[in-house]
Amino acid sequence: MEKRNYRYETLQVRAGQEIDPVSKGTAVPIYQSTAYTFDDIQYGADLFRLTRPGNIYTRITNTTNEVFEKRMAALENGVAAVATASGQSAVFLSITNICGPGDNIVTSPFLYGGTFTMFAITLKDMGIEVRFADSDHADDLEKLVDGRTKAIFLENLGNPAFNVPDYEPIVEMAHRKGICVLVDNTFGIAGYLFRPIDWGADVAIHSATKWICGHGTALGGVVVDGGHFDWTPEKYPLLAAPSPSYHGVIYREVFGNAAFAGRVRVDGLRNIGAAPSPFNSFLMLQGLETVSLRAERCCANALAVAEFLERHHSVESVNYAGLPGSPYHKLACKYLKNGFGGVLTFRVKGGFDAAAALVGKLELILHVGSVGDAKSLIVHPASTTHSQLSPEEQAAAGVYPNLLRLSVGIENVDDLIYDLETALK
Repeated sequence: MEKRNYRYETLQVRAGQEIDPVSKGTAVPIYQSTAYTFDDIQYGADLFRLTRPGNIYTRITNTTNEVFEKRMAALENGVAAVATASGQSAVFLSITNICGPGDNIVTSPFLYGGTFTMFAITLKDMGIEVRFADSDHADDLEKLVDGRTKAIFLENLGNPAFNVPDYEPIVEMAHRKGICVLVDNTFGIAGYLFRPIDWGADVAIHSATKWICGHGTALGGVVVDGGHFDWTPEKYPLLAAPSPSYHGVIYREVFGNAAFAGRVRVDGLRNIGAAPSPFNSFLMLQGLETVSLRAERCCANALAVAEFLERHHSVESVNYAGLPGSPYHKLACKYLKNGFGGVLTFRVKGGFDAAAALVGKLELILHVGSVGDAKSLIVHPASTTHSQLSPEEQAAAGVYPNLLRLSVGIENVDDLIYDLETALK
């Protein structure tokens, strides 16, 4: 499949899979095995020395997981991918893949609450500093870069600000300084709306739990390696200097242009253990087969709902990049394709009490702290997903007491608008 330039919709159902010559089944099998047999002593030794490809233990590789990884690499236009147990573990493994004590990364302030806590507390406790810029502009990010900076970290359609970074100047600045760019592209919907690697970013990260799975049934994450960054031993010794994990092996030499993904797998997954279940990867593959169809519907529904809310007298403001009045609309038109995303936020007139009353009156839209399902979901970020932030940190991230986040599903849009209209009364 990879030898021909197939389009997205074909890749989402076929990439990475070779029909089993024995069973000839059309679906990807679930290889629910923890370990794999070695042909002989030398075969096992070669696997453990990384001189031969093959399965050792499902914590590192698994055949079902491998098909999902190859499919995601194809959809994001990367050279390799690694599946993880969750989106949170995908972010963690990406940062620790290049950073050690004393290193730092620079990030925009527009982050998912769980990522913010990991950056502000967990990584700090490990000796890795995360520097939060005042905005997602290249100039503000550059101010915080120094000799120990290893990455610029961004969220595409940041949660819940739904900002769209201007990638061209950010990538130019980062690469000029010899540092890589990591993008959480969860809201880019498996690369269907946005491919950061096509715009020069070096790694794309996803919470596969969201639109990739798409049905609220499984946790998962994935890290996609763009394959074009020069990992120098001076700047990135974890990738380009001898590793004590494998008796001095150099990942850049073993894995070539897929060195980032290679180390996430053989060092991160092996030593941290945040590996996905093969059954979950099977569910991710099932979700990918219809991801473009669901993305089209949820983006169209989200735009219609945003336009309805923008006109409603009980709504103070609506934040959706598809609206011409959005400060990110021009950038969204530049970088996003096939739609403006399936999630929006809006502020209700009347403060927290009005927002809480609205949520309580909804019947069709579910009150859930997640996004990306086929069903529509709503949540109050200030009291849930971003509750660990201080009021000042919440405001910097675009979170307010009267703000609600709405993940729009694939239901009939008239039914969704009726549910919102009735509750707003």
